[in-house]
Amino acid sequence: MFLDIIFLIAGLVLILAGANYMTDGSAALAKRFGMSDFLIGLTIVAMMTSAPELVVSVTSALNASSEMAIGNIVGSNIFNILVIIGITALIRPIAVTRGVLINEIPLVILSSVALLVMGCAPYLDGGPMVLTRVDGIILLLFFIVFMRHTFASAKSAPSNDPVASSASGFKPTPLWKAILITLGGLAGLVLGGQWFVEGASGLARAIGWSEGLIGLTILAAGTSLPELATSIVSATKGFSGIALGNVIGSNIFNIFFVLGCTATVTPLSFGGISIPDLSVLLLASILFWVFGWFYRLRTITRPEGAILVILYIAYMTYLYLNLPA
Repeated sequence: MFLDIIFLIAGLVLILAGANYMTDGSAALAKRFGMSDFLIGLTIVAMMTSAPELVVSVTSALNASSEMAIGNIVGSNIFNILVIIGITALIRPIAVTRGVLINEIPLVILSSVALLVMGCAPYLDGGPMVLTRVDGIILLLFFIVFMRHTFASAKSAPSNDPVASSASGFKPTPLWKAILITLGGLAGLVLGGQWFVEGASGLARAIGWSEGLIGLTILAAGTSLPELATSIVSATKGFSGIALGNVIGSNIFNIFFVLGCTATVTPLSFGGISIPDLSVLLLASILFWVFGWFYRLRTITRPEGAILVILYIAYMTYLYLNLPA
């Protein structure tokens, strides 16, 4: 068990360091093409900070731990909305444009609905609760549509829209250095992901937790730390567009791309990931949208941020109270 903890911690350190370097390098590359803060957050930063989820989920699936792969994504997306948006709003209320509420956040809800529907297969057609290769391909098609829509929206957005306004949060970096930093971060992610999954799997067996529960809690929080760090730093520096885009993009990327790729490689059994877990994710996504519209027009306020964090604590309490005896 001690060795499993060492692998878990060492893997997490490599994952966080790798994600940090990949984020810096890819954001520097994106700025050279004149991308906005929000668009960088929605695409490049979101993808890079979601790289730990991709590495952990694919590694878990290849190691026949599909339950951990799905639990990691579901738990990470719940953590992203309830904890990251919640804490970021507590630091500084998050302004949300009308366009984001109409175009981007509904895609977060759509991704949650798609996963819930795919998880309800036993109730819809009597089949097993499995993400099939066909499901994976469908999710990847959703991701292609999302990326096409995002860049088309950025091109047509007015100059004063945060989707189109020029990036300001990153220092210029030489091209060769940006590429080198990105590749180094990728290497750290791959190795860290392998160690992290080995440690988490061994720890789950040692303490009697299911791999799904480990994925929903330890893996989810661990692999979401890059998003948390990026969003908090962005909020404190006044770049709320990056923080908001980071969470929106990460959640869409996690389900449509990460689970899409993973399920296409090998079918994924939901195992201990239940309909209530998927429903919590959908509820969190809907609250994200609702809080942006109401109370104070198009702003996620500090009280709303506090509500999101409290809901996450309540969900963790529910999981703890339902641990197998």
